[in-house]
Amino acid sequence: MPTKPRRSPAPEERRRDAERTRQKILEAAAVEFGAHGYAGARVRAIAERAGVNQQLLSYYFDGKEGLYQAMAQRWQERQQEIAPPGTSLPEQLRRYALEVLRDPDGVRVFAWSGLQYTGPDDDPDRESRARLLGDSVEQLRAGLIAGADPACVLVMLMAAAMAPTTLPHVIDSVCGVDPRSPEFVTHYADQVAGVAAMLLAKS
Repeated sequence: MPTKPRRSPAPEERRRDAERTRQKILEAAAVEFGAHGYAGARVRAIAERAGVNQQLLSYYFDGKEGLYQAMAQRWQERQQEIAPPGTSLPEQLRRYALEVLRDPDGVRVFAWSGLQYTGPDDDPDRESRARLLGDSVEQLRAGLIAGADPACVLVMLMAAAMAPTTLPHVIDSVCGVDPRSPEFVTHYADQVAGVAAMLLAKS
């Protein structure tokens, strides 16, 4: 019995397949970069985790560096979703702290980007990050006691929001809880937001 000729995929099907492949690669890269940072991540491991040929990483992302930049762009877009204009600083910090429940690998990648920071010349997101956080600095400027540097205080608060990712061992020792449990992270996010609210209440 003759076999039917194989139908070529329509352009829309090809686009969907390409997008699915890109998404699988990005998800696998988030795990690999989150676990090992840029320097330690391996392209072969990403391809194997995604279940694709290693050459597709070069085809879609122009290799490891291009893939990392695509992930950085995704995180930048997510930051804009977390803190759109007009969002109060306490609410921004609460959402940042809760992000570890939504996307733990993405938060780890963001933490690794700080550990591997080499200077402004190698930081393409510097200006957009400064614009994104500028409103938060202004909110603090209006509420802090005299002599406090609002930019430095914002850095302290951002570091606090990242603690379930960057200081899980300290949380375990001091609080005696699983630092990544939803119950603790939710409670901790509310505490970070509460501290910011108390600082702003001085205005």
